[in-house]
Amino acid sequence: MAITITLPVVLAKLAKGERAHSASGATLGEAVADLAQRYPELAPRLRDERGEPYPYVTYYVNDEDARFHGGFGARVRDGDEVIVVPAIAGG
Repeated sequence: MAITITLPVVLAKLAKGERAHSASGATLGEAVADLAQRYPELAPRLRDERGEPYPYVTYYVNDEDARFHGGFGARVRDGDEVIVVPAIAGG
């Protein structure tokens, strides 16, 4: 199952500079795990040591906030688009 995961520039640097990546899985968590396995330096920016999403990283599946659809348990299908949006602090 091919899902497209789009990373912001700041995280793409940890994934060979590529912003868009194909991933597979039946759930958002499985797709993120697939991407994290291929890019170990990226993994700790996407999820915690238990494999759970950080509260300051938001995942959108087809423009809908995954937190309202089961978080990492949200079902994904072939062709779905996931956008990763980390919170950015500044002043």
